[in-house]
Amino acid sequence: MSDKPRVAFFDFACCEGCQLTVLGMGDSLWEILDQVDVVTWREAISEKSNEFDIAIVEGSITRDSDVDRLKRIRERASCLIALGACATLGGVHVLGNRFDRGELLELVYGKDGRHFEAGEVRPISAVVPVDYLIHGCPVNPDEFIAVVTHVLLGRPYHPPNRSVCFECKLRENECVYDRGQICLGPVTRCGCNAICTSFGRRCFGCRGLIDDPNLNAARDVLEEHGYTIDDIVGMFDIYSLASSPAETIRAK
Repeated sequence: MSDKPRVAFFDFACCEGCQLTVLGMGDSLWEILDQVDVVTWREAISEKSNEFDIAIVEGSITRDSDVDRLKRIRERASCLIALGACATLGGVHVLGNRFDRGELLELVYGKDGRHFEAGEVRPISAVVPVDYLIHGCPVNPDEFIAVVTHVLLGRPYHPPNRSVCFECKLRENECVYDRGQICLGPVTRCGCNAICTSFGRRCFGCRGLIDDPNLNAARDVLEEHGYTIDDIVGMFDIYSLASSPAETIRAK
């Protein structure tokens, strides 16, 4: 019997794009797979097992039945990794928390809406303790490797705690604000290598708010371009309404 750590992937409410990103890592993935035994991964293998050491969970919690399933996973795993924005922040699904769930079900499914279970959307850390976070939508493959390496070595991993602006400057990007767009880069956690802003898009905050955002600097950038904090607060609703970054920003 192999003495390698047993790894299981699970998904809740998500597009499974983070798992597909991992699957597309090429040789880097094979190097990781040499160090572990994957025993459950619906995207990749047909085998399943209830015996695992490391659980990698993608997706947010949207139903009461999700809670029981997630708790069973947590009980069996010695280590649980939250994979991607849906798992770490709640993801785009948290927009549904603005509305009455019954009304949404009827709007989408009509009279058949009563057959579907739906509730408050939450990140998985709102239900069970999480040992490691891998932010992003989708995740950064390099960070996935870094986190798994730390897990296998038994070391803590601390996500980057600088803003996306830091990585933008390293890549010598033109500031998105100078192109006439509002960007969440000044207050969003880096670690994505500024991938969106490097390809002409603004930052949408999929990695969440940094621990101690420099709001004075952020306000200066906003004011310089004719905006206010309120102009960016609503943008955080796209990914992390459940973790209340708007309240955090306004309170500072």
